[in-house]
Amino acid sequence: QRDVANEDLNEVVDDDNDDRTNNFHSSTTFKGETVLDEVKEVIKLRHFSGRSSRDPNSVILDQEVINELNDFVSTVASSYRNNPFHNFEHASHVTMAVSKLLSRIVNPKIDGVHGTKDEVNASILHDYTYGITSDPLIQFACVFASLIHDLDHPGVPNSTLVKEETEMASMYKRSVAEQNSFDIAWNVFMDDRFTVLRETICRDDYELKRFRQIMVNMVMATDILDKDLNGFRNKRWGRAFGPEADLEEAQKDKVDRKATIVIEHMIQAADVAHTMQHWHV
Repeated sequence: QRDVANEDLNEVVDDDNDDRTNNFHSSTTFKGETVLDEVKEVIKLRHFSGRSSRDPNSVILDQEVINELNDFVSTVASSYRNNPFHNFEHASHVTMAVSKLLSRIVNPKIDGVHGTKDEVNASILHDYTYGITSDPLIQFACVFASLIHDLDHPGVPNSTLVKEETEMASMYKRSVAEQNSFDIAWNVFMDDRFTVLRETICRDDYELKRFRQIMVNMVMATDILDKDLNGFRNKRWGRAFGPEADLEEAQKDKVDRKATIVIEHMIQAADVAHTMQHWHV
């Protein structure tokens, strides 16, 4: 999983959006009493810049960044419980599946587009993938969220945790295991041990908040049994693809809504993808 994360981190570092500078403020806060309160209908993706980029394979990460990334993955791995299913092996399968699905989105086979970096083809890919292919941060966040989505999972359904009135359930009420996983992982990510890694991924407060938002939506998307969340998702699907779509809505918001749906469905599919993977995996 270090290799998968390392590869996607190269994409983030390669991102040549020159107006991004390291500008963190200790006052950065996140709205919402719980993680569930932070789930948004639409995640904002970056605008298409049209600027070319280097081959991410040519990017050389600083050794300190690599060390912190390795340390983070090791810390996450050790924070998973020894459950029959919700364990780090499962998280690894989900991460590999998301990485594979993401590669099919970012590098789709389109007639007349051959994956070159020129502005015309880049623009076509941007539109075809609802902007995901032009947003390295969202690509890395997808892998990151997959890695941590079941961290410290107690190994039983949320309904059991609520019925047994566990301490975790009394804290979160709904999407109990998912919110617990996110909170623990985010606290680890914000630890001083990972300052260099954090500032490599997110160069300012805006990107840190956007990174968190992507991860919130993706991790909460793995709770497919919550009725309120399902109702929320179905309504959003209708607004994106159904007859109730808002014709007066800005085009950028329409595209971002579809991109949000895509990344959430991607981790939902990956969460059960072990049934479709080869035995040697």
